[in-house]
Amino acid sequence: MSEISAPVLPRSRVAAVQAAPVFLDTARTVDKACALIAEAAGNGAKLVAFPEVFVSAYPYWNWLMTPIEGADWHERLYRASVRVDGPEVAALCDAARDHDCTVVIGINERDPVSVGTLYNSNLIIGADGRLLGRHRKLVPTWAEKLTWAGGDGSSIRVHDTPVGPLGTLACGENTNTLARFALLSQGELVHVANYIALPVAPASYNMAEAIRIRATAHSFEGKLFTIVACSAISEEIVAAMTADRPLNRDLLLRPNSAWSGVIDPHGHPVGDPLIDEEGIVYADIDLGECIRPKLMHDIIGGYNRFDIFNLTVDRTPRASALFVDEVPPVDPGEETP
Repeated sequence: MSEISAPVLPRSRVAAVQAAPVFLDTARTVDKACALIAEAAGNGAKLVAFPEVFVSAYPYWNWLMTPIEGADWHERLYRASVRVDGPEVAALCDAARDHDCTVVIGINERDPVSVGTLYNSNLIIGADGRLLGRHRKLVPTWAEKLTWAGGDGSSIRVHDTPVGPLGTLACGENTNTLARFALLSQGELVHVANYIALPVAPASYNMAEAIRIRATAHSFEGKLFTIVACSAISEEIVAAMTADRPLNRDLLLRPNSAWSGVIDPHGHPVGDPLIDEEGIVYADIDLGECIRPKLMHDIIGGYNRFDIFNLTVDRTPRASALFVDEVPPVDPGEETP
């Protein structure tokens, strides 16, 4: 009888970056990202997770100005956006390959056809430097709809990486139960949830606590590790958003607006998270720890009723138009195959 091989459940060091981009400066932000990849890898990280739209700005103006007033800022953001096949992404891929680590990083992605159209996208880059996937945020949240178009289901995928089966969702998507279940149902064991610091939310909203709750829920429900990477607010961002509106300063500096850390399959934090300040959170994760919690709740296995519930996910890529070119007429003198 041949020996049955056990599933590969690796142990890895992971890194969650909490940092601010160089505001609307794509080249310098990519340089900063590459330096952080090198730093994290130098400390043993095999996965480096970056914040939402780290390259290279979040549209805070949508929360602080009228759409007309924010139009100039939107144009600046568009001009600072990147193409997936552009040199900026190539540089990030090179950094991942050079430092032998998987990288998940948020970008403002420029539509390849429609001028002015942007997507909030997460890139999943393999340790060999290949672009494994691109996930476009399905539904921009609230004021974000002024900036980003929505993605489609084609990127609801789990990727095979050296740290394990990896999926990702951006910010508020991590409250989308069906999107999360779609990833879990593909065997996700490592989830990257990236966010932006949101001090401009309503006064009753504690962004840091909201992030922690979402990460805990996904890890506890799915019995996996969640790596959270959130951006920070820099003085550069505050200065840009308060130049003509000094009252915005207190709002932008509100505490408990960012949370980065790692949650284990029991819903417990691994090490100490970062709140508000820039830095890197490191954690050693063992995917073998995902086995025993499934005895209690295996929602993609024995703790579900698939005879009652059914989820269909349409992963067809969407485009603005479907072009069906005319079929050339058949020459009467030719034989029809």
